[in-house]
Amino acid sequence: MKGAFRQSMAWLHTWTGLLVGWFLFVIFLSGTTAYFQYEITRWMKPEQTRVVTPQVAAQNAMTWLRANQPEAVAWDIYLPGKRGGPVEIYWTPKPEAGKDAVRDWEKDTARLDAATGQKTTGRDTQGGYFLYRFHYDLHYIPVIWARWIVGFCAIMMLTACITGIVTHKKIFADFFMLRFGKGQRSWLDAHNVSAVMALPFILMITYTGLVTLASLYMPWPIKASGMTEESYFAALYPVAPTREPTGKPAALINLDKVFEATRRRWHGDGIAYLSAVNPGDAGATLTATSAPDERLQTRGDSVQFDGATGQILWASPVRSVEAKTESVMVGLHAGRYAGTVLRWLYFIGGIGGTMMIATGLVLWTSKRRLKLPDPARPHFGFKLVEKLNIGFIAGFPTGIAVYFLANRLLPLGMTARADWEIHSLFIAWVAVLVWAFARPTKRGWVEAMSACAGLFALVPVVNAITTPRGLIHSLFSGDILFLSFDVLMLLTAAAYALAAWKTARHKPYVKVNKKAVNTQPEPA
Repeated sequence: MKGAFRQSMAWLHTWTGLLVGWFLFVIFLSGTTAYFQYEITRWMKPEQTRVVTPQVAAQNAMTWLRANQPEAVAWDIYLPGKRGGPVEIYWTPKPEAGKDAVRDWEKDTARLDAATGQKTTGRDTQGGYFLYRFHYDLHYIPVIWARWIVGFCAIMMLTACITGIVTHKKIFADFFMLRFGKGQRSWLDAHNVSAVMALPFILMITYTGLVTLASLYMPWPIKASGMTEESYFAALYPVAPTREPTGKPAALINLDKVFEATRRRWHGDGIAYLSAVNPGDAGATLTATSAPDERLQTRGDSVQFDGATGQILWASPVRSVEAKTESVMVGLHAGRYAGTVLRWLYFIGGIGGTMMIATGLVLWTSKRRLKLPDPARPHFGFKLVEKLNIGFIAGFPTGIAVYFLANRLLPLGMTARADWEIHSLFIAWVAVLVWAFARPTKRGWVEAMSACAGLFALVPVVNAITTPRGLIHSLFSGDILFLSFDVLMLLTAAAYALAAWKTARHKPYVKVNKKAVNTQPEPA
């Protein structure tokens, strides 16, 4: 009975992992890069060298808005975190008489250099933000479809993890068994080691990922409570009340007072978002929302100030235990609260999960090849899995390398430049996928991984040619960000080059039947 149950769990583990494994590989890898999305963005904007505090960035943004949008009826400022980045500002123009104020989200916006307070003059790019959004919004398809696809894959991932724990009786003992050159046994060892090393992280990140979109996947509790979707979100994310303008001019309060007041109120937490309504009027309000990179709870608290006197008019209510729990879950998943060391641990855990998925996909083919009637001529389904393995495991990283190279090589004044950086990723990815189907499997693996290695190795070279912040310069000038990025590119290139070399040298492992050998007659 116990054996039958474990066997059924093994079947479920295999097929839940295989059916969505390629999606999971892409989701995990792009999600892992998101832990350094701000650093990636800074690398992809080499013209911006300074990182300033959010307080300085807010002052610079206010100065720009006073000079360029003094008549606007609302200003919104999204501040960079402690790890840097641009300032994003939006405004609502003053409406014509008798009409409501309407904001054009495409037109009424600007991105400022946090250090100078001027519009960014660097290259147009989405940087690390694209990779972050891609891991749950995908691309080229409606967002709602993407989130349902990603949610389904996450459920399959959680199922595969739990059934994997049940199936492998010696999973922790096997953690210490990493044998090389043993064919299927080696892939199983690699799968077990990567799974056990990252298992707590993988379970946490998969479950909390589902929690972040729980209201989408399980809307029934909201309906059962009698609330509409609008009233539910209004209760979960309360908004500060509005005031009518008085028509009397008055300057906005000094932001230093706002930062000091919120710092005391939030026990040292900073500000991520500022919203000024009717700036320049005596009835103005200024609302501050706390930063998600300061604490584990990712849902920010808000405080509304009288824009002229600085008096606190409103503060967001204390959240319920349920809301706090959800906020902590989202915070655990996003990892924005993490310092440098913990963020690297998040990154390593993500790499472990990505490797677990990749080795599981390869293990499926390695395990079944020897059971085929003719291993040299596998059936269509088997060949399809092999080709998709190449196209995703080697193809998607190749696309990321091309994404970084496009950032350095595309003309700075190119129309829709940021979009073409993204297009280049998918063009390269599809090219590898097509190549995989056109080539014999072993040659396809070797060539795809060699190309991936070469492109990653090329990133530091192209960076040194196109910017003054090359590897050697970064080493001697102490430019930790660019130095770390270049080193990581070279390490990734080395890993794929080693994999290509090992694959090229690999000879199919043949299990010797010792009993048959020992019973052979002695030669005459």
